[in-house]
Amino acid sequence: MKSKLISALTVGAFVVGAATTAHAQQSSPTKQSVNLGKYEYDSHCAVCHGSNGAGEGPYSSFLSKTIPSLTTLSKRNGGVFPFDRVYETIDGRQEVQAHGTRDMPIWGRDFSAMSIRGPYYNDEEFAHAKILALTEYIYRLQAK
Repeated sequence: MKSKLISALTVGAFVVGAATTAHAQQSSPTKQSVNLGKYEYDSHCAVCHGSNGAGEGPYSSFLSKTIPSLTTLSKRNGGVFPFDRVYETIDGRQEVQAHGTRDMPIWGRDFSAMSIRGPYYNDEEFAHAKILALTEYIYRLQAK
């Protein structure tokens, strides 16, 4: 009985929150979109790779290795964006021998740990969504 009440209250709170958000978006004078990929990049990657992806972030001078430019991944891969390789590198939980040693943080583990806990959330899907958004944003950083 108690778990049903908690579930009902949780769903009710979610519905009220969603309705409030929808109303706020409709009544907002300027429509704002959320760019999750850019947000995640600015929050987790720009410190090393730089705001433009060129590898010259504020921490790059403190590291012993040169930070690679993310803007030339397609160029270095015969004009094709290496989506799977970028995704796996960001995730980092499965070590890929061809990528060499692991110098980057393992964001897949960290994103999964950041997941909102509850009966309607899945840690892996949460991490997957963040990594997909980051990968797509890095695709948009490619030099033309």
